[in-house]
Amino acid sequence: MDKLVMTGGAPLKGEINIAGAKNAALPILCASLLTADPVELFNVPDLQDVRTMLKLLQQMGVTLEFPNPNDRSHLILQAGTISSPEAPYELVKTMRASILVLGPLLARMGRATVSLPGGCAIGARPVDQHIKGLKAMGASIQIRKGFIVAKIAEPNTRLQGNAILTDMITVTGTENLLMAACLAEGTTILENAAREPEVGDLAELLVKMGAKISGIGSDRLVIEGVPTLHGASHHVIADRIETGTFLCAVAATGGEIVLKNCRPDTLDAVLVKLKEAGLKMKKGADWISASMSGRPKPVSFRTSEYPAFPTDMQAQFMALNAIAGGSSRITETIFENRFMHVQELNRLGADISIEGNTAIVEGVDKLSGATVMATDLRASASLVIAGLAAQGETQVDRIYHLDRGYDRMEQKLTQLGANIRRMK
Repeated sequence: MDKLVMTGGAPLKGEINIAGAKNAALPILCASLLTADPVELFNVPDLQDVRTMLKLLQQMGVTLEFPNPNDRSHLILQAGTISSPEAPYELVKTMRASILVLGPLLARMGRATVSLPGGCAIGARPVDQHIKGLKAMGASIQIRKGFIVAKIAEPNTRLQGNAILTDMITVTGTENLLMAACLAEGTTILENAAREPEVGDLAELLVKMGAKISGIGSDRLVIEGVPTLHGASHHVIADRIETGTFLCAVAATGGEIVLKNCRPDTLDAVLVKLKEAGLKMKKGADWISASMSGRPKPVSFRTSEYPAFPTDMQAQFMALNAIAGGSSRITETIFENRFMHVQELNRLGADISIEGNTAIVEGVDKLSGATVMATDLRASASLVIAGLAAQGETQVDRIYHLDRGYDRMEQKLTQLGANIRRMK
């Protein structure tokens, strides 16, 4: 099992390219199930979760081609024949996003068998809203021995459009129902839809494939179903969480960096808080330059759905607050178990306590290197940031979590001058 070893104290300097967004790429890969034609994708990040999803799709009969074998960011998927509309536990258990095959399979094939998902232990992310919405569109769904067994209730018919109001905002739920609605008969209205840029990116691809969707970017999506979709070419949106993570890193270590191929317009809430912490920034349409000198200022915030502060940036900001000059309060409203990194940050010398769903962070003058353990994807990133700012050597174990969502993070940090290496 790999680990990262780093010696902190060096400011970050230089420029790097931001990869495509994991949370956009995964549903977009699943959208290839909606058509028999080729779907060509660019800017796909080379992540463990992406590789797992590709294995899952190939097992179903989807063919995969890399036009340039040395470039895994450019690929062509074709689901000409779906031989097995099933998602087995062996592949699904490591990644919750595998539930995203349910809607496309049901819409195109009329049936699907998908294992209940696994993934990070950051909280209960139930799939009941997915099931509720698909049932409203005419699907018959049962849970059998840990599998979602779904089929269209009336043989040789399509899903039926309907008005669907989810009980809560759910990103993957919105994406699943959106993909299913594209091939449904009639009009589907998704109320309380997630507004994340990654949902919008999926919708943009579906429109290129012939879907009729209005309200993209809002909490009310209207989809007029069509009998078939066709192939398309699409460039995956830049990863706003990777962008925010590297900005937190330079805010913690000091220095000056330039992030290229990013989307600053998807990061408003994060950039506001980074500015509040003392990070100086300039930005263009697809780049951000950032510089930091001195100790960061403490920032308090509350996570919520887009466009508010993202839960996926909470852990990274906690690492930044750990060395800030003052106290801060961080309230987590999305996932109930997303403070597992607190204990590990305290091992590095942080002073963080928890009251319910709020973390109280008292900034310390310095962190000290130690051996810590990653507990989930974003917790891994927070420990790397803390290690880069700490005095001495820090070892982060179980970084397979990190590899699920960051494309060659240690290589990019090395490019910026960090003293970091991967070890077996």
